[in-house]
Amino acid sequence: MSLAAATRDAVRERPFLYDALRAGVVNYTAAARSLDVDGEEEAIATALRRFAEELDDDPAHESDARVSMKSGLGRVESLDAESAIALQVGDAAYAEDAGSLTGIVATGDLSPPALAEVLGRLRAADISVDAAGVTEDALVVVVSRRSGPDALRVVEAVVQG
Repeated sequence: MSLAAATRDAVRERPFLYDALRAGVVNYTAAARSLDVDGEEEAIATALRRFAEELDDDPAHESDARVSMKSGLGRVESLDAESAIALQVGDAAYAEDAGSLTGIVATGDLSPPALAEVLGRLRAADISVDAAGVTEDALVVVVSRRSGPDALRVVEAVVQG
């Protein structure tokens, strides 16, 4: 494998570095030092510069959605006809009036990369996520009740910005 290919693979294992390369905010020499790639530091830095030049700097997603907050969500083990499901992935379901969690729901024109950005921003804001899911027309993030208002602002910033 060439040094350039090995460098690209190493970057793809670190999404934060990939995003930083796209944004043009990387110290290439420092990044080269942090990668586990066999080769000279300056050659790796050069490979990073070339890779960054090839990356598309368009937004990772374009979304336009309305955002709302649903209180009283909880994880349910069995679903009945009366359960209003806010999010279900496999056997895990979160329903209304079943607990003390809050769901942030965005509906409209969405894309899966929007969820990645939401989760990254929530992590940066130190907001713990209990569950999350996305389709092309809905995004749901389940957080604690206390984190609800802050999470709402984060999701709004991503899908309406």
